[in-house]
Amino acid sequence: MRILFLTHAFNSLTQRLFIELSASGHQVSVEFDINDAVTREAVALLRPHLIVAPYLRRAIPESIWREHVCLIVHPGVVGDRGPSALDWAILDDVPDWGVTLLQAEADMDAGPVWAAETFAMRPAMKSSLYRNEVTEAAVRAVFTAIERLPDYLAGRWQPQAQTLKPMHPVMRQAERAIDWLNDDTLRVLAKIRCSDGFPGVRDTLFGQPCHLFNARPFDLSGAAGEMIGRSGEGVVRATVDGAVWLGHVKRIDNGIKLPAMLACPEAAALPELADSSPDITYREASRIGYLSFDFYNGAMGTTACELLLAAYQSALLRPTRIIVLLGGADFFSNGLDLNRIEAADSASDESWRNINAMDDLCQAIIGTESHLTISALRGNAGAGGAFLALAADYVWARRGVVLNPHYKNMGNLHGSEFWSYLLPRRVGAAAAKEIMRRRLPMGALEAEKQGFLDACFGDDSAAFEREVALRAGSIADCADFSERLAVKRQRRAADEAVKPLAIYRAEELQQMRRNFFGFDPSYHIARHNFVAKTPHSWTPRHLAIHRELGWTP
Repeated sequence: MRILFLTHAFNSLTQRLFIELSASGHQVSVEFDINDAVTREAVALLRPHLIVAPYLRRAIPESIWREHVCLIVHPGVVGDRGPSALDWAILDDVPDWGVTLLQAEADMDAGPVWAAETFAMRPAMKSSLYRNEVTEAAVRAVFTAIERLPDYLAGRWQPQAQTLKPMHPVMRQAERAIDWLNDDTLRVLAKIRCSDGFPGVRDTLFGQPCHLFNARPFDLSGAAGEMIGRSGEGVVRATVDGAVWLGHVKRIDNGIKLPAMLACPEAAALPELADSSPDITYREASRIGYLSFDFYNGAMGTTACELLLAAYQSALLRPTRIIVLLGGADFFSNGLDLNRIEAADSASDESWRNINAMDDLCQAIIGTESHLTISALRGNAGAGGAFLALAADYVWARRGVVLNPHYKNMGNLHGSEFWSYLLPRRVGAAAAKEIMRRRLPMGALEAEKQGFLDACFGDDSAAFEREVALRAGSIADCADFSERLAVKRQRRAADEAVKPLAIYRAEELQQMRRNFFGFDPSYHIARHNFVAKTPHSWTPRHLAIHRELGWTP
């Protein structure tokens, strides 16, 4: 079936649906919602059997939904209406929520229901709920709707009309605003969590108007509203019954989301507090060391890479056999911290420092001789973060993980992290070239078939982590562990003899230097647009296959 995605952006939900539907044999093409004329042109070119809108910010033109089945993915329960559905659900602390797949009609979110799924809410940031529970529910709902489409077209089935609730308005900053003198910790967290990703909570820090993101409870107390101290790269502020750690801030005067300590230099004068929930944690169990690194949005700046490398080197000194790299709960890693680079005095210089710090980390993992290493991807990975995972001896992922193992979407960036060594070694030279050329997201099942992953398993993070522990334990306890370690060393020595890692690194960095310091500004423009969230002015041709030269439906 030919399916057209109409979407505001190729976000995590859209990518996951793209992967699942493509894997099921459907031909999926994407058009960004730029204007009605572009949308009508896309429909005329593709002549789709079905139109799906995974992520829209405005209505589909009537001329389209009257002639085609158009299904809207609404992140709310049946009857819920309005553009801030998930925001209100988090703020109102509802125990259960859902996703409704409804048919586009004249009234917003009022069309008949094709499918609906529900899930239990958890105390988490909106972006995390969206990337996990909402996405899983949306995938189930879309497949249910596709199964019903033949019966609908034959007149044997009809979608169900909704009993509509009053429409929720767009959540304004007035509803998100924190009353520091009266809001308790749970209320403060709910307001920031429901605003995470976009738009953040409008507030003031050190006299500067800003938006707040990335908060968690902090076990301390003080006068309500008082800035108590700093912890890690965040600041701690008192509530009426405790305190919250504020991790990221976007100041109005520069519009870049940054760690609070970087965004607000005045915070350096605050007393330093123990980090109650650091980004990097390490634990051991049964001769296995587990190294987690839960960096916000998976971004790994220069300092983060250096700290993680130090933690990894410390883990190597422990009397363990295996080190499991767990990444974060939502992201394994997304490579360079583009926001920090954008905010630097010299974006080129900071890009260079960041990529070298990433390479240092990858090289240490590749060159490990004392342990076997496992990358266990609980969450998504992109760009250099996907190749960081390949530096380990074994690479496992949760079934729902989305990988973006390519760089060119960031202004034709060449990439480093030893991908020119690691990727062909796993999938072969031809497949490696195709992966980098296509620039498309890859699901865990496809990645396993290609050899990018060794295995994918677990329908949720808890099941995945349990299985990781079992499989890692089996390797650590196996009778031939020493032989496996010896084979690893021999293979690394053989590869080094053919072409040293230093040459791979030098070749990659030569290209990266051109990206960062050369005459072509593509990388810098793409990075700026990514950080500023500049709306798309056209749909990339690798997504909009209906616009490819010679396309015939």
